[in-house]
Amino acid sequence: MLRPLQNIFDGRLFPQVLVGLDGPDDAGVYQLNSEQAIVSTIDFFPPVVDDPYTFGSIAAANALSDVYAMGGEALFALNLAAFPDDLDRSILTEILRGGAEKVREAGAIIIGGHTVTDNEPKYGLAVTGLVHPAHILAKGGAQIGDQLILTKPLGVGLITTALKQRKADPAHVQAAVDSMNRLNRHAAHLAQRFQAHACTDITGFGLLGHGLEMASASNLQFRLHFDRIPFLPGARAYAEREIFPGGLNRNREFVTPHVRFADRIDAANRALLFEPETSGGLLIALAPDQAEAFLKQAQVDDQFAVLVGDVAEGSGILVD
Repeated sequence: MLRPLQNIFDGRLFPQVLVGLDGPDDAGVYQLNSEQAIVSTIDFFPPVVDDPYTFGSIAAANALSDVYAMGGEALFALNLAAFPDDLDRSILTEILRGGAEKVREAGAIIIGGHTVTDNEPKYGLAVTGLVHPAHILAKGGAQIGDQLILTKPLGVGLITTALKQRKADPAHVQAAVDSMNRLNRHAAHLAQRFQAHACTDITGFGLLGHGLEMASASNLQFRLHFDRIPFLPGARAYAEREIFPGGLNRNREFVTPHVRFADRIDAANRALLFEPETSGGLLIALAPDQAEAFLKQAQVDDQFAVLVGDVAEGSGILVD
């Protein structure tokens, strides 16, 4: 859908655009001067949990994550909301409060927004941030021998789908909410500190979809070690019961031609890697010595981080 737009804008006329429509990165980047570039992104979606405040907080964390995935810091955000006429307006107030307090936690500020009437509530943010032009964390740039670190466990899509079907254990839901609510800000700080070569955040396309984007942009192969990949409590059980979010099949259809699984990984475990995430962690490619230092510092800082794979010659993704 976006490919035709690449021909509307002549990139030669916009040399300040460092990241635009020519790649699958997490946000656009527009250079202001030798020290500063704007990072701009937008994201919104329907509720993934029942509580309005929590939904607003998660949606804000998810939108902010794209700035962190580019190595930036958020400056300000605009609310983007859709709300039915027949719902109590106090629900919208709570959604907006949840989003605002998460933005405040990020050290940024809400400065406006726009709301429309819709049959289903939706909420998110347009976020503007800053990054140094020389320190952009793009999806391309991974190098042979790099180690792959994941900064949140997987399984949110399965658990929130189980919640919608009234089949979820409350303890599993709370663990998923806690994960979705956690900002990727400090993980991005560590990625910058330890000179990451490439980075993305794991959201709607799942670990394999976003991992494939990184691998393809780097013209290399990502090797993921299944036994090292972390999952939220309950995620495997819901996969075995085939409680799958709708986006899982779309992800599987897109990624399958580019991924090879070891025979020992059964269908339920494969599904765990296709399932779409909300406000997932960062997937970061670092040189081996820097990855080791990253993991040590993450442990000191109480930042979740797990080594899940490495980068090799080739293409696509191998899951062993």
